[in-house]
Amino acid sequence: MAATWNIPTMDSVNTEGSLSDVIKTIHWEITDSETVGSGESAVVHTGRVYGTVAIAAPDSTDFTAYAAVTEANAISWAKAKLGSNATTYEAQVAAQIAESKAPTQKQSVPW
Repeated sequence: MAATWNIPTMDSVNTEGSLSDVIKTIHWEITDSETVGSGESAVVHTGRVYGTVAIAAPDSTDFTAYAAVTEANAISWAKAKLGSNATTYEAQVAAQIAESKAPTQKQSVPW
């Protein structure tokens, strides 16, 4: 298992001060899965956490226009903004998978 970070979308504005195409919000998600068994009896256990981070007003000396941003840039910025919570969210995804594999709770009726 290895958590995968993705950026499904980003919010931007056309202009902010003297800058154009300014990213304001990064929407991020972390996913992971583990397959138990094989063939027709295989079960895929998944986990997912989704969130957003607001990006501070850019400095014109350290600015990347929207069109030049890579997913790796956006992931790096989101992780930096989240700080130590980034690893906490990755742990939550792993915990979801563990819960799926060995449930501690169930939803059912006794009849």
